[in-house]
Amino acid sequence: MKVLFVYPNVGSQLGFNYGVSYLSALLKAAGHEVAFRQMCEDLGPLPSKDEFIAWLKEIDPDVIGFSVVTNQWPYARELAGWCREATSAPLVCGGIHATVAAREILATGAFDYVFSGECEEAFPEFVDRLARQEDVSDVRNLGRVVDGEIRINPIRPMPDLESLPPKDYPIFDFQRIIDAKNGWVGLMASRGCPFNCTYCFNHVMVKKYRDDLACSFQDLHYIRHHRVEQMIDEIVFLEKTYKNIKMFIFDDDLFTFDRDYVVRFCRAYRKVSSLPFVVNAHVGFFDEERARALAEANCKIVKVGIESGSERIRRQVMNRRTSNQRIVEVIRLIDRYRMHSSCFIMLGLPYEGRREVMETITLLGEARPGRFRWTFFFPFPGTKAHDLSVQGGYVNFDRMDSLMNFTDESCLDFGPEHNLFLKKVGLILPWFVNAHAHLEVSPFYRDRVDALLKMDKETFERAAPAIREEDREISSRLQAEGQTHYAVKYNPFMGVISDYFTRE
Repeated sequence: MKVLFVYPNVGSQLGFNYGVSYLSALLKAAGHEVAFRQMCEDLGPLPSKDEFIAWLKEIDPDVIGFSVVTNQWPYARELAGWCREATSAPLVCGGIHATVAAREILATGAFDYVFSGECEEAFPEFVDRLARQEDVSDVRNLGRVVDGEIRINPIRPMPDLESLPPKDYPIFDFQRIIDAKNGWVGLMASRGCPFNCTYCFNHVMVKKYRDDLACSFQDLHYIRHHRVEQMIDEIVFLEKTYKNIKMFIFDDDLFTFDRDYVVRFCRAYRKVSSLPFVVNAHVGFFDEERARALAEANCKIVKVGIESGSERIRRQVMNRRTSNQRIVEVIRLIDRYRMHSSCFIMLGLPYEGRREVMETITLLGEARPGRFRWTFFFPFPGTKAHDLSVQGGYVNFDRMDSLMNFTDESCLDFGPEHNLFLKKVGLILPWFVNAHAHLEVSPFYRDRVDALLKMDKETFERAAPAIREEDREISSRLQAEGQTHYAVKYNPFMGVISDYFTRE
C-alpha cells in the first residue's frame, strides 16, 4: 500500500517529526510505499487548495495519516477537508492531539480513524490489515465511529526503543531541514519524564496507559532509552551523510535523568564527534558528575525549565516543587563548567498576577542564565492546567482555537490592565531582565521599562512595531562599549547575554 503522511507545521518553528520517521521505516520494511509532506513556511510556500488537491491526486495514496499537535488542529482539519474532495483514501489522525482529544476529532467527521499513544506497532498493523482487506476493528490504539457511536480501543504497551529501526531520514528532504535550521539537528535518546507537571501532556499519557493496561507507573516502563550504541551509530550516519551540521540538539524531555547513561553516552560521543550539542536538564537531576561529563563531550548549552519565578505558582499551579535557590545553584554550576545555560519561561499563567511576573523577572536577573526563551502559557486540552484555567474563568476559547503558536499572544484573559502588562513583557522581556540584573546598564533599562509601563494601550500599540528594532540598535551600541546586557537574538522570543553572542 502507499501511505501518505501529512505534517501540519504552520505559523510555528520548523520541527522534525520523530514519530513519522520511525513509522516510515517500519512501513517500508514491511513492503509498503511511503510519501511525506510537511506544511511549513520555512520549507516553502504553503499550497493553495487547488495545488494541494492536484498534488494529492498525483501521489494517489491508499491511506493518508496526519500527525497533529493541538495548535495545528484547525489547519489539519482544513487539509483533511481538501483530502475528502480529492480522494476516497481513509484519513487517519495521530500525534499528541489524537491522544488527548480522540473523541472530539472523531465527532467532527474530519477523520475516519484516530490513533492514540505511541503507535510504532499499532499503525503498521493497521496498514497491513488494510492491505490484506482484513478487519481492523480490534487494532489496539485505534479509534473510529461505528453506527454513529465513537469507539476507542485500549492501547498496547509502549514500544521498546531498542527494537526500533533507524529513522527514515530521506523521506524528509533532510538536508533542506538542516539548512533551514542553520545546521541544528534534533536527536532523541529517550522518551518519557518522571514528573507530573500540570501543563504538560506527560500526566495525560501516563494516566491513559495505566488505565488501559491496569499497571503501576513502574510497570509501565514509561522512561525508556535507546542504547548508547544506537545513538552513536545515528550520529556517525548523520555526519557522513549530510552537510553543514553545526549542532546536535537532544529533544528528550529530560536527557539528564539517568546519570549513568549520561556519563556513558558522553564518553562514547567524544570518540566519534567534535560537534557541540544541547540537552534538556532538570534542576533535580543535575550535579557535578553530569556537568563534568557533558562539558568534556563538548555540550554547549544546557536547558532547564524555570517556567515561573514564583515558588507559589510553580507549586500550586504547575506542580513543580523546586526552590529558586536550587535553580540559581544549577545555573551557576552549568556556567562553572563553561557551558551556556538556557531557561524556559512561561508568561500569563492562571492565578498569576503582576507580582508573580516580576518574581520571574527578578529570578532571571539574579541567576543570569546565558539565555532565556519565553512563551505565553497555553492550556492544552486534557491537562490539569487546562482544567485550572477553565475553572478560574481565564480562557478565551475563540482566541485559543485560532492560535498556531504560543509566542504571539495569550489565550487567557486577565482583564485589560494585566493583559496589556503581559503584552509589554512578552514583547521585550530582555529589557525587564536587564533592569533587574544588577548590571552597569541596569539604570538605563529601568528608565526604558518605566517609560514602557507608563504607556496606555493605544500608545503602546503604536510604539510596539519599532521596539525590537530599537533593541537591536541599543544592543549594537552597548556591544561597541563592551557593556554586558541581554538582547533579543536568534528568534523574537529569545533573550541572550551579550557575552555569548559577541563571541560567535
